Amino acid sequence: MPASRPAEPTWYTILDTPFGALCIVGTAQGLTHVEFQDGQRPVRQGPDWQEDQGVLEEARKQLMEYFERRRQRFTLPVAPGGTPFQQRVWRELQQIPWGTTTTYREIAERLGQPAAVRAVGHANGRNPVAIVIPCHRVVGANGHLTGYAGGIATKRRLLQHEGALLV
Repeated sequence: MPASRPAEPTWYTILDTPFGALCIVGTAQGLTHVEFQDGQRPVRQGPDWQEDQGVLEEARKQLMEYFERRRQRFTLPVAPGGTPFQQRVWRELQQIPWGTTTTYREIAERLGQPAAVRAVGHANGRNPVAIVIPCHRVVGANGHLTGYAGGIATKRRLLQHEGALLV
């Protein structure tokens, strides 16, 4: 019987930001979670997670640069768990530029599945890597802000931070 490989370490840290505490979680493969701790899905520490000893330093740095308006695009590896469709949606979300918004319909059309608007909305809502995978930049067809795991008020503030919303 082959020997089992030890589990890959999972690292975590809490980053205090102007928008609230963010839990950053990652492995050697990339970020698996960036979640607002005051939002609808605060991260619960796994039993084998280790407090970060510098592995997540680049993620901390780039996120703080974002909050200081010195970074508009992330160069961090991401490794969120999800279905193949969710992965496709999340890759498409990463193409939305700073300071702009798009709709669920536009994402579905870009994926070549114009009837999959609801599925896109569901995948967007399941994104576990907030900000780095900018799901906050997706709005309803009428331009109204729709659900966000960090809360609608946080979504509004993020879009205002980027200049996508003026009010």
